[in-house]
Amino acid sequence: MNLEQFKDKNYGKIGTTKRNELEAGYENFKIGALIHEARLEKGLTQEELAKKVGTTKSYISKIENNIKEVRLSTLQKIVELGLGGHLQLNIKL
Repeated sequence: MNLEQFKDKNYGKIGTTKRNELEAGYENFKIGALIHEARLEKGLTQEELAKKVGTTKSYISKIENNIKEVRLSTLQKIVELGLGGHLQLNIKL
């Protein structure tokens, strides 16, 4: 059984409430994991990143650990001001 089959069986097909919640949670997890990885690659602590962005260490930790959803404006600050990167978004239809 591959991952898609597992998700279909246990969470329903794409478009169902339970499956949509799973997929949304995964996207939040993925954002936190990407921030965490980029922060470590830049050699920054959570506190150092927070200071660059104008937020708290606690907030950065909550984003990285998928406890708090990040606002798009804050994500842009984290990526651009804190990490020196460029945020790119895609919409797939």
